Amino acid sequence: MRAIALKILVVFGTRPEAIKLAPVIRELESDPERFLVRICVTAQHRRLLDQVLTAFAITPHHDLGVMEEDQDLLRLVALCLRRLGPVLESERPDWVLLQGDTVSTLAASLAAFYSSVRVAHVEAGLRTADKHCPFPEEMNRRLTSCLADLHFAPTPRARKNLIQAGIAAGQIHVTGNTGVDALATVRDRLSNRAARIPGLEHLNGARPLLLVTSHRRESFGAGLQQICRAVREIASSCDVNVVYPVHFNPNVQRPVKQLLADLPNVFLIDPLDYLSFVALMERSHLILTDSGGIQEEAPSLGKPLLVMRDVTERVEGLDAGTARLVGTDPERIVAETTRLLNDPAEYARLQQSANLYGDGKASVRIARILAAEPR
Repeated sequence: MRAIALKILVVFGTRPEAIKLAPVIRELESDPERFLVRICVTAQHRRLLDQVLTAFAITPHHDLGVMEEDQDLLRLVALCLRRLGPVLESERPDWVLLQGDTVSTLAASLAAFYSSVRVAHVEAGLRTADKHCPFPEEMNRRLTSCLADLHFAPTPRARKNLIQAGIAAGQIHVTGNTGVDALATVRDRLSNRAARIPGLEHLNGARPLLLVTSHRRESFGAGLQQICRAVREIASSCDVNVVYPVHFNPNVQRPVKQLLADLPNVFLIDPLDYLSFVALMERSHLILTDSGGIQEEAPSLGKPLLVMRDVTERVEGLDAGTARLVGTDPERIVAETTRLLNDPAEYARLQQSANLYGDGKASVRIARILAAEPR
């Protein structure tokens, strides 16, 4: 008698989640005898999410459309919970599959728990030990761990964090990070054709390209203003091009445009689709970021990285010497950037390419583990 396929409801709401879950979705859908995949997006990031859905040809079965302008966290959590309830009731999945540390992840894990549905958590176990940083992601991830039944840890360090938090070792599987899977897929596409990078058609290719991204909630206000002042000083004093894809959030748009829009060698562009962004990372000389995903991608691309945060949950890059934590202090950001631009030996130390976060096969491992779970 033929076994009934395991029903997996994949829930996500942001661009990074979509990127990291896309290879898992593809892997699960490639085995329809074992898995019936249903996709639900909260769309807490509408435009940025849609870019990834298009790039990876993902069509949601449910779109909750929770995004509102300048939305606060309380209302976002409430909307996600309220709209996820009917989806869980109608789908009745065997598992809810989640990724990372967003509000969508926390809300979906809580909704699944209330609905007596098992939760599988991709990229589990990352920790900073500071519940306020990154905010609210650190607590989103910790609380999701309390509710999850399967924990897909990207690294041995993440597994250790989960065990220290009291999670049973048998529930934890070290898989690698699915973001490395996604990066490998996109790099294969780029090898077959050149990606056009919108907004950079007239860029002077003779100058080193500094890629800057900063959009984290805990940096809103003074932190982001300090970052922009540092970028302004670097662009004014160094012979470089600075490319800054600016997040659509008004709390990012306002200070970035006020402090950087008048500089001729600073290119403020709209957020790119993932294919174009990977092409931009490959083209860059140095990356300055507060992004979690870029901290995983840069080492795989051999790109030196300055992390503009006070703490990071991705410490493997720091330990390996491919990344350096610089906070949001303008003097330190300028000093470390100038050092890497002017000291080839120091640059080479951070340039080493390393698979710190996975080998590109995390999605295969996740599918295999889910298939082996008892119903």
